[in-house]
Amino acid sequence: MLFELIAVFAAGFCLAGLALTLRWLLRGRAPVWLVPVAAGLGMLSYAVWSEYSWLERARGTLPRTAEVVSTNEAQAWYRPWTYAVPQVNRLIAVDRAELKRNPTQPGKVLAGVILMGRWEPTRRIGAMFDCTEARRADLVDGVRFDESGALQGARWIDLDAADPLLVAVCRDAPSA
Repeated sequence: MLFELIAVFAAGFCLAGLALTLRWLLRGRAPVWLVPVAAGLGMLSYAVWSEYSWLERARGTLPRTAEVVSTNEAQAWYRPWTYAVPQVNRLIAVDRAELKRNPTQPGKVLAGVILMGRWEPTRRIGAMFDCTEARRADLVDGVRFDESGALQGARWIDLDAADPLLVAVCRDAPSA
């Protein structure tokens, strides 16, 4: 976030410098207010570009085997342009290379889920998906596998059968 703030100010200084150069070339015939307006436009333009290019830049940091399955679009009153074109500020991806099935637990798939948010650290979590009953259990402290591969101590969360993460995980997970 600090680098983004520095870049915003750099864009403002750059456009203000261009406006100042234009005033010098025109020997002062350009209006004085052109310099601060150019600085403000440069700062605002960079901020908007940075917000709308975040998704593609975030996708570029994902492993090649990751598939983005869900994004969150946000609108804010202090960013009125987001009402015309909503800004994506979070994504959920599944790493297809981490999908695993246990032959003794049919219909269940172990998956690595990647959670990314703008100005938030990237988190990777493990989750077990029950494809037949449309539910998910996050692999958190206290959850363990027994000898047969069944989860012990898991809290199952019911999902909609059309949930994009469930669909992506259950689509064609490889057998163990």
